[in-house]
Amino acid sequence: MAYTEVSLADASEVLGYTDLSDIISIQRLAGGWANSNYILNLSDNNKFVLKVWNEQSVEEVEYLLNMTSYLAKNGVPTPEPIKFNNNKFFFIKNNMAWTILPFIEGDWLKSNHSSLYSLGQIQANLHLIKPPVELKKEFSMGHKLFQKLFILADEMDNWTDFLIMLKIESTKLNNLIVNLPKGIIHGDLFPDNVLGSNSEVISILDFEEICHDILAFDLVMTFVGFGWENNLPVSERWVSLLAGYESIRKLTEEEITALPYLHRLATLSIAAWRYWQFVINMPDTDHTDRYLEMTNRLDKELPF
Repeated sequence: MAYTEVSLADASEVLGYTDLSDIISIQRLAGGWANSNYILNLSDNNKFVLKVWNEQSVEEVEYLLNMTSYLAKNGVPTPEPIKFNNNKFFFIKNNMAWTILPFIEGDWLKSNHSSLYSLGQIQANLHLIKPPVELKKEFSMGHKLFQKLFILADEMDNWTDFLIMLKIESTKLNNLIVNLPKGIIHGDLFPDNVLGSNSEVISILDFEEICHDILAFDLVMTFVGFGWENNLPVSERWVSLLAGYESIRKLTEEEITALPYLHRLATLSIAAWRYWQFVINMPDTDHTDRYLEMTNRLDKELPF
């Protein structure tokens, strides 16, 4: 999906503020619900991704790019942003931040054993990196988003069944998941954010939810993204993901006990984001009921 139409001339203008070669062609890149993404083919046969940040402020984008650069420098397989001639990772055009990233050749990661084992290892290594001091403390698709939805429900006097359930469930769950190990989390390791090749992870993308939060929550969020098929959990996928993860970092007994609660909270977080995006922010699309995919999972038996 592209929210901002970018012409060849637009892309050429932005590239002119870098040391990259000239652009030959531009094409839309599939994926993304909050930004506009394009592949740039350059005269030296290299490819880059041009991203227009439609829904984030310049300050938010600068923070995210600094975090991405920090992770890349600390061994996380993610493309490091290209610096512009002003020594920043972004360029301001039409009051929005435009960025350029190296294009990584690969396919969306599959859900076979080797792929998920590899993903578990990389996620565990991410969790062991020392958090930078400026890392945000709050998961944007969690309590912060829930409160935003509740305020809107009050203002519009429209407490739907979903919002009533969300308030009851989130309040209960927050009391069950205290004092668990925290660190850097990605927060959104779904298949469209992970590139793979030959059943191994080659790149992690889109750290827009990065923050300092519960590590095991991040792990089960990955299972929410990769571990289900036909709206049922696949226990073998959890076993593969966990095996890779625990080859690097062992879960504590407290984390293991909390896994069902954390998974429920992660599922509700994705449901809440979809409700915000497709019911409130972008109504009347084919995705209006997409949040129900998540709520329908809440009564399913989990492999942990």
